[in-house]
Order: sequence, then C-alpha cells, then structure tokens
Amino acid sequence: MLKFLSKVKIEFNALDPRVASCMEFLAQCNARKAKESNPACQVLVKRRTDDFPPQITVTFVNGVEEAFDATSTPAQAIRTMILEKGQLLETEQMFREAGEKWPVIIPEEELHQFAPGTKVSACLLYLFLVF
Repeated sequence: MLKFLSKVKIEFNALDPRVASCMEFLAQCNARKAKESNPACQVLVKRRTDDFPPQITVTFVNGVEEAFDATSTPAQAIRTMILEKGQLLETEQMFREAGEKWPVIIPEEELHQFAPGTKVSACLLYLFLVF
C-alpha cells in the first residue's frame, strides 16, 4: 500500500472514541511489509488535544493529496482506495514509458468491433450458428 504514497498524515485525539480507523490504519502503515514496500514514505502522526475529528491524509507519489474523515471511513476502505488508485498510477506510468499518450482514448466504433484471436464460448458460437 505504501509503495504508491510519499506521505501519510494521521491526526487524532487519543481520548476521542472515534479513533479506531486511525489506529488500524496506523498499524497497517507500520507493518513490516508495508514499510519495506516504500521505506521513503513518511508516516506522520499528529496527536491532537482539541475536538478536531480524526483524519487521515495521504499524498500519492504523483503529488495528489487526499484527506479522509476517519470517523466515517473504515481503514480497509482507505487501503482499498489507495491500492486502486495505485494500480491506475502504475498503468499510467507503463503507458508513458512505452511512449503512449495518457489517458488512452478508444474511439466508440472500436469498442464494438470483433477482436480476432479472442476465444468465443462454444455455447455462444452454437447460438450464433443456430439463429
């Protein structure tokens, strides 16, 4: 998860009963496997003394920052979102390294074309031949 991030900032008041998501996310960030995936990722913890709601802010390696209200967003949902966006970043990088433009725009008419070399189910082929 951390391999897609350059910085994680977790803010919470330790006495706030809504800190569960922050604590779980912090534990995920401190896991050995996560740290090994990106040792350069900064994990900052800000312990607050006011009524500010628990918040998790992540900065992706491309500089995009996203903040989450940790009172209403489970740690697993934040992790899943990071992994999904990370896969998109990897795909974008792969296309750029290959000299392709990003985003890839596929013309509407090409979306409906038959793709030679793809497998056609025997059932679908039968239906096609019968009708």
